[in-house]
Amino acid sequence: MSSYSTSMTAPSDLRKWINQVAMPSFAKIVLRSDDEGYVEFLTPNFVADLKPRKSTLSTARLIYCFSHAAILDPHGPGLAVAQHGVDYLLRRCANPAGGFYRSLKADGTALDDLSDLGDLGFVLFGLGWYHRASGNKLALEIAEKTMCFIESRLASNGGGFRQDTIDSLPRRQNPHMHLLEACHVLAEESKETISTPGTWLRRANILVDLLRKKFIDSTNGSLIEQCDINWNPIVNSAREPGSHFEWVWALLHHHRLTGDDSVLPIAECFYRFAVTHGIDSNNPHLVFDAIDKNGQILSATKLMWSQTEAIKAFVARSEFLNDKDANKKIDDFIDLLFKYYVDLKTGFFCNQIERDGRKRIIEMPVRVLYHLELALAEVIRWRS
Repeated sequence: MSSYSTSMTAPSDLRKWINQVAMPSFAKIVLRSDDEGYVEFLTPNFVADLKPRKSTLSTARLIYCFSHAAILDPHGPGLAVAQHGVDYLLRRCANPAGGFYRSLKADGTALDDLSDLGDLGFVLFGLGWYHRASGNKLALEIAEKTMCFIESRLASNGGGFRQDTIDSLPRRQNPHMHLLEACHVLAEESKETISTPGTWLRRANILVDLLRKKFIDSTNGSLIEQCDINWNPIVNSAREPGSHFEWVWALLHHHRLTGDDSVLPIAECFYRFAVTHGIDSNNPHLVFDAIDKNGQILSATKLMWSQTEAIKAFVARSEFLNDKDANKKIDDFIDLLFKYYVDLKTGFFCNQIERDGRKRIIEMPVRVLYHLELALAEVIRWRS
């Protein structure tokens, strides 16, 4: 990996770097004239890994990525690449019986015909951003049909939603959180506000209520990752600090959109738990993959997505709570992001490092671009 170029500091102009380096690099490598959909993995040397399968999850995430890229740079390749993904999503990934296939063969036929809640949440998220970039109202129509499928086919008697159409276990908080961020985007695209709430904000409120009832450890206010079939929390399951940060960002934006003050103490507890226990006290000071409910390290490796979610939480706390310490952490973490993960020349990235900062030589899931782009775009938006 001799071409891998990291730096002690981030680019001085993040918008310029995204527009002129990262997104053109990804646009060039994920589209192939002899292949439908997107390339979903790169090798550790940043070569397209042409696996004989595609997925709704990667397709939907990359629709978001290139839609947002089109907003950051209307003259760049983003919208055309996003349209390519929407075409594949509707022509291949969509199940005529409803929902979307989890995975497909290279020829476009279904490999796994289950519909997965996490995948569907990103379908909604990607369509919301595609509407924001293109103005295509069909995206909102498909999003509504998809949400109706979730509510009719995946609803659980105990509240919330099943993991997939065969009710795989355990029940998990993560897909509900991504569904919440999708509802937020679709509420904004549907022109819903605090004074004129609509269907999407109502759905968002239901998801936050589920969080209150099922996903908070009453002993320390931390986030419970998993529940059993009766929605009883699996209290000894691992805690992911990255998920805590992700919820902080989502809850503070929920407060922005709904005015619901009750989410602020929840976000505060999640943030304090993650900052206190989830960030390594040794160099590099980055977010661990997993700890237990008492803050003891379970997995000392450090995935890139956890760092980007921390950045989003710092931005949200700076923006909405005027947290000066969080504001300082933004630059610290962006510098660490480019020092340990992100290739300055291409925007490609190492997906995971060891505790001491050594890169793990593993493939790069292109779908993780969602985390990197959204975090940097939040910094750009807030500071502009």
